[in-house]
Amino acid sequence: MIVGIDLGTTNSLVAYYTEDGPRIIPNRLGKNLTPSVVSVDEEGNVYVGETARERMNLYPDSVAQTFKRSMGTEREYVLSGKHFKPEELSSMVLRSLKEDAEVFLGEPVTEAVISVPAYFDDKRRKATKRAGELAGLKVERMISEPTAAAVAYGLYDRTLDTRFLVFDLGGGTFDVSILELYHNILEVRAVAGDNYLGGEDFTEVMEKLFLQKAKLQLSALSEKEQVRLYRQAEKAKCAINDSDRVTMSFRYKEEALEQQITYKEYEEACEELLMKIREPVKKSLADAGLRLSDIDEVLLIGGATRLSVVRDFLIRLFRKFPDTKMNPDETVALGAAVQAAMKERREEVKEVILTDVCSFTLGTEVVVEYEEGKYEDGRFCPIIERNTVIPASHTERLYTVRDNQEKMRVRVLQGESRFARNNLFLGELNIDIPKGPKGQESIDVTYTYDINSLLEVEVKVVSTGEAQKMIIKGEENHMSEEEIKKRMEELAYLKVQPRDYEENRLVLLRAERMYEEALGDRRKKLDHYITAFEAALKKGDHDGIMDARNELNEIMEAEED
Repeated sequence: MIVGIDLGTTNSLVAYYTEDGPRIIPNRLGKNLTPSVVSVDEEGNVYVGETARERMNLYPDSVAQTFKRSMGTEREYVLSGKHFKPEELSSMVLRSLKEDAEVFLGEPVTEAVISVPAYFDDKRRKATKRAGELAGLKVERMISEPTAAAVAYGLYDRTLDTRFLVFDLGGGTFDVSILELYHNILEVRAVAGDNYLGGEDFTEVMEKLFLQKAKLQLSALSEKEQVRLYRQAEKAKCAINDSDRVTMSFRYKEEALEQQITYKEYEEACEELLMKIREPVKKSLADAGLRLSDIDEVLLIGGATRLSVVRDFLIRLFRKFPDTKMNPDETVALGAAVQAAMKERREEVKEVILTDVCSFTLGTEVVVEYEEGKYEDGRFCPIIERNTVIPASHTERLYTVRDNQEKMRVRVLQGESRFARNNLFLGELNIDIPKGPKGQESIDVTYTYDINSLLEVEVKVVSTGEAQKMIIKGEENHMSEEEIKKRMEELAYLKVQPRDYEENRLVLLRAERMYEEALGDRRKKLDHYITAFEAALKKGDHDGIMDARNELNEIMEAEED
């Protein structure tokens, strides 16, 4: 069975294709969204999703979130003294989704189509693929999030040619993509974005506003207080969507602090973030050679597009109302499920050709003549420019710059800077050339980039026909099957808790957090119901557990209100 997975910065989802179209698979708690949060305790127990997020309130140093932002980097997260790479944490989220899908579908899930931000570079895409492999999933196909969204909207099934802009603002990443549909081809024309911009940043704006009004410094708060403040800021950010002001409350050193924040204040404080949104929109239009008036539809995806401050800004920017008919949190996962059905050659799905683009320019280092007889090295020569439709193959002819030159070196680089040193180094080839006057001998450098993010580099000496080839796989981020198996064995000490206990663990963690926050009679009341629930768990009576859990939940709901 092949499923579609949206591995998000804030939340992740899994979906599958049915006769009635794509459907989200609920997790073990019966919810569609699984928070992309992982916690590991001192005994090596792993918690994923809501349970892990609840643990953050009690054990901040045992929890990691927003690790998608660090995919493809060397960053390590330390949870309860144990070290993990971003893709290893992502693999735990994927494994949880895989288990939920297998229980729901009643059959093994062996393969997944995983979505990635359009602006993810080669390293980040390979790290995502590796996360899937560590979770026990075969990942032969990744789909860019805007393309998945377009597929979910059913644009692949339209008869009219359409140009549309997909605006994707998730929890931690931002993409803007321009796609064009003609006949049965869905082509990405241009992508731009920011891997470090998302809904989390809008929460931080609310948090800073509160601290400013309350005359508090974030550094003065303990780790637990910082987690509680962020949680309150998240609630206030969502609440201000429906009103012109919100009251944000926070308990600091046993004192209840309250501050009123108006929508106008919040909107002004978000101005810098909104300006960061504008630039990728302009860049993508320019790269596609289009104006806003050429765009037929604007689609919004990503949970952060629900924010009124974002939607108001976009209406002013696009001078039209975006299409919001689908749940922005679920759109990408549904599109990935459609792509999975296409991969399975399901008859119910109309076959469509999905094209993608190379998100970053690929080129090499060259020497340039800036005055007659004067040369400067270290310059960047683009070969496949960003937003080129892939698969693509381009050739550049390069000449010798010295008399009797015996070798030419081709350094493979990725980036947009004029200077080679500022771009990402991917590998290099050295080839022998016949001696001769400068400018007489030359090589043809051919870059071929495919939809699986594999770059083939061929260097051919024009005069002799001698050639060398290499495949750039991002070896520093590549793991063989043996290495993946070994790392899976190393991670085997981690204990994934039985999924049947998930709801009970979550209730106990929430109750423990609320007990710590409460005082006086409220604390005594909570203690009474927590003790009753723990006693029911020890007895193991299913009906007794359900009754005690429901009572504790009712008390907590009343206390939270």
